[in-house]
Amino acid sequence: MTAHAYTEDRLVEQPAIGLFAELGWQTVSAMEEAFGASGTLGREASGEVVLAPRLRAALEKLNPRYPAEAIASAVDELTRDRSAMTLAGANREVWGLLKDGVKVQVPDRERGGVREERVRVVDWENPAANDFLLVSQMTVTGQLYTCRPDLVGFVNGMPHRSFFEFH
Repeated sequence: MTAHAYTEDRLVEQPAIGLFAELGWQTVSAMEEAFGASGTLGREASGEVVLAPRLRAALEKLNPRYPAEAIASAVDELTRDRSAMTLAGANREVWGLLKDGVKVQVPDRERGGVREERVRVVDWENPAANDFLLVSQMTVTGQLYTCRPDLVGFVNGMPHRSFFEFH
């Protein structure tokens, strides 16, 4: 038996990654992450916790009748800086957006002007329509600390890990 047979990676992380892959999640390691639009996760820097390119693509797919401006507005709202809020308050606000959608203004072609609509962030009725990504060893740099969680699950580019603050 090798000296490293009982590592956390071999006993916990790799089996968990395998389980998520069996469930249909795409999996990727960010241990040697390359940054930029064509990088590993499409992030520009380690301070970004939302995978904006994946989020934008998912919103376009889930909301094909809305113009690009409405999608961009929804991405802006989902990724805006909430660091001045309490963690509980920020999580509650983002949960509301995930659950109910993001209010946006769209042109009202029938009456003229604009009308308010909601951009869906998650397809709750058809889960297979969502984008599921499991990232291992993703470095996240905050204002006070840098951490590297073993695994972070993303649904439509949004992280689902309770300790992240959305910046």
